[in-house]
Amino acid sequence: QVQLVESGGGLVQAGGSLRLSCAVSGRTFSTYAMGWFRQAPGKEREFVAAIEGTGSLTHYTDSVKGRFTILIVKSTVYLQMNSLKPEDTAVYYCAARGPWKAYSRNSEEYDYWGQGTQVTVSS
Repeated sequence: QVQLVESGGGLVQAGGSLRLSCAVSGRTFSTYAMGWFRQAPGKEREFVAAIEGTGSLTHYTDSVKGRFTILIVKSTVYLQMNSLKPEDTAVYYCAARGPWKAYSRNSEEYDYWGQGTQVTVSS
């Protein structure tokens, strides 16, 4: 079993930064692919970023490349978000896939989810 607890959301102006945290508990955390997804009102949940293994492999959706960074420090997965835009407004979810599975951009292939944290970017 893996438990995920997100924090760090909030309200920020366009161009600002936020850092989301996902505290992970459970055994063999290092064998899971970890991902961040987001869901805006009226839209489907979409892939944002993922990190695999020891953190050497990272993946991003095109709209956040160069602005967002996913990283793992001990048992916490972070999503550093810079140069935020109003279109980044959504509920952000941390997810885990595994053990011993590669990352996926399909939310249905993830096994564990956090409760979500709201990010609102004002123009």
